[in-house]
Amino acid sequence: MNLASSVDQKQLQNVLLNVGTVRPVFIWGAPGIGKSALVEEFALDLGLECVSLLGSQLAPEDIIGVPQIVDGKSVFCPPRNIAREEPYCLFLDELNACSHEVQKAFYSLILERRIGEYHLPEGSIVVGAGNRAQDSAITRPMSSALLNRMFHVELRADSRIWLEWASGHGIHPYVYDYICARPDHLWSQPPKTEEPFSTPRSWHMLSDALLSYGDSASEQELAVLAFGALTASHATQFLAYVKQVRSAYSLAGILSGGQRWPESPQERDVLYFLAQSFRAQLVKELPPQKGQLSGHAKALAHRSKDLLVQLAEISLEIAQMVISGEDGKSLPSWFMIDAVRELPALTKRRAGA
Repeated sequence: MNLASSVDQKQLQNVLLNVGTVRPVFIWGAPGIGKSALVEEFALDLGLECVSLLGSQLAPEDIIGVPQIVDGKSVFCPPRNIAREEPYCLFLDELNACSHEVQKAFYSLILERRIGEYHLPEGSIVVGAGNRAQDSAITRPMSSALLNRMFHVELRADSRIWLEWASGHGIHPYVYDYICARPDHLWSQPPKTEEPFSTPRSWHMLSDALLSYGDSASEQELAVLAFGALTASHATQFLAYVKQVRSAYSLAGILSGGQRWPESPQERDVLYFLAQSFRAQLVKELPPQKGQLSGHAKALAHRSKDLLVQLAEISLEIAQMVISGEDGKSLPSWFMIDAVRELPALTKRRAGA
């Protein structure tokens, strides 16, 4: 499924509230970005119990039930967890991972909210969800008949909204502060190979593990936790961030002139993380056009050129990374031109100091 438009977590809640109450909705999205949690929260907000069925583990009889003889006639008796007296939210998770036989069993349930002679109570809601084919998850092609019975929406991870949620749910300060600094690391595309990757769910898992270990976790233990939950490159930078926090380095201190870049070879991972954060701040705060510079951005641009010289004296490779980047984003062209023009003079001035 490739939809031309996607929604964040808050927008999805609006879709469910306005569309899900009148028509079945199917939520597409990568693993671990919060589809299940959002449906459960939606049901709770409406005062409905959320009953979840996992499509990858269902057989047709788990939906339509088994036949019994009543007054000489066979009657299908739907399962107890579906056949309820009060209205509820039926959540069909991993719906596109079930077999075609199970998909057919859902036809009348999704379209007519009916299984045989049983009708869902008035006010009940049906929501489906599943991963996309590009997510390297268990998926099967969804039949056109089932596809056409639902309204489709694609969920994307939004770091700002996740941080709003995290601030009130006891997320470990290391995790919270790191995502504040590197919101682009909240989610990464699932890899083709069997290895951990970063999602809101995996960051939450890492937070729980860090809280369980406490502040006494060693560097080796932190490495086990980070590489066991995150994309390898994110884990490496997260560990450098933690090391930076524990060693009292900060980008704010370096930008203000109160601290210098760490120069020790043993602190090279911390230097790399600080340089990555430095680049991310430049990308975020420097405007596309020089004429749009605010007073703060002008001061940042001026200070940054001197910091680049200092960084190049420690590691030319890391300084080049700040300029060229590895994230597919570009620094403003005016800044690049100014840097090329002014860096030689700054370097000469520092050499003569």
